Amino acid sequence: MDAYIAQVKVEQRSPRRRTMYVPMRAMVEVLRSSSAARKALVQIHKRYFPSLYADIFDRYKPDMVIANTPGWRVDRYIMREAAARGIPNVAAIVGWDNPSSYAIPGAPTQHVACWSEKQKEELVLGSDWQPEKVNISGIPTYDGYIRREWLIPREAYFKRHQLDPERKLIAYACSFETFSPNIQNIEALARMVAGKRLAAPSQLLIRLHPNHFMRDWPYIVAERERLFQLEKELPHVHVVAPQSLGGTLGYYSGEDMDEKSSMMAYSDVFVTVYSTMVVETAIHDRPVVSACIDAPGAGWNIPGKFSLALSEIGNWPTHQRFREAGAGRVAFDEASLFETVNMYLQDEKVDDDKRRAFVRQEITFTDGSAGKRTGDYLLSLL
Repeated sequence: MDAYIAQVKVEQRSPRRRTMYVPMRAMVEVLRSSSAARKALVQIHKRYFPSLYADIFDRYKPDMVIANTPGWRVDRYIMREAAARGIPNVAAIVGWDNPSSYAIPGAPTQHVACWSEKQKEELVLGSDWQPEKVNISGIPTYDGYIRREWLIPREAYFKRHQLDPERKLIAYACSFETFSPNIQNIEALARMVAGKRLAAPSQLLIRLHPNHFMRDWPYIVAERERLFQLEKELPHVHVVAPQSLGGTLGYYSGEDMDEKSSMMAYSDVFVTVYSTMVVETAIHDRPVVSACIDAPGAGWNIPGKFSLALSEIGNWPTHQRFREAGAGRVAFDEASLFETVNMYLQDEKVDDDKRRAFVRQEITFTDGSAGKRTGDYLLSLL
């Protein structure tokens, strides 16, 4: 939230928003210190909802509305309409970092299902939830990982991306582009692969982020083009180029699970910037590195664009848990990245026990039962 407030201050354009910044900042401090103020704000919010869903409610007359947040996103409007009609709202949290990134519910919500004791703690201490209204159900999306039901056969996956089955696979998943470029991390890995500096012959597979296709962020799109150029210039560097699914789905929707699961499962070392994929890769029991090499200028270095240095984000709650668990390593410069990747290439079992403990801490149920547990909980509320 502090980062978001700083972003608003740097990037606000309109005179009205500049004028409103100081009183809004003061309001944040009041809300942080007063549960009553937070609850009052929820009551004020619930009065506004555009009549987008009246025909749906009239036609189906639901007994309950379930969303994947308690109104933190545009689901707030259908949930507010449900509340106005006296229909209970329930949330089943889908995002790993959502309870630590958001707080005040956007609509009256009676119950919530979450991943773990950690998320429950965040909801109770950070979002005013009563403990008895929060159920730890795990994360249903990951049941398919645990059951290995999305895996493409290794030979077919390597063929899909023109990978060499005799070389070690280093995978990089782009992350955090809103605040910082990733190119400095990727170029460091590409140099290692192309320069034959690693303990074993290796190749690099780069997974683009959906933000790389957002026209509103031309500097991130420019990074995408640099990555495609890097693929052309250097040997053994490959880019996962997703196909748009059209409409509002964009890139990397739920249809992408086979690609994502296979990339993690067949990686000898998986590298990212504290992405949710550190949890997903740990489920696949593969070594994980968070590469946090600062870009020149500690970010995008664009006038009027808010940036954050990657070296400064380790204390964000989910990032901190990854580090404290020892589920992987963090590299802040090219030398330490080289050392860490080499270590895992030589012994993939390093940190095995810590990775598995981290998975249990973050998703609770590791037997592929989270979908059933969540469904049983939701049905019990009816």
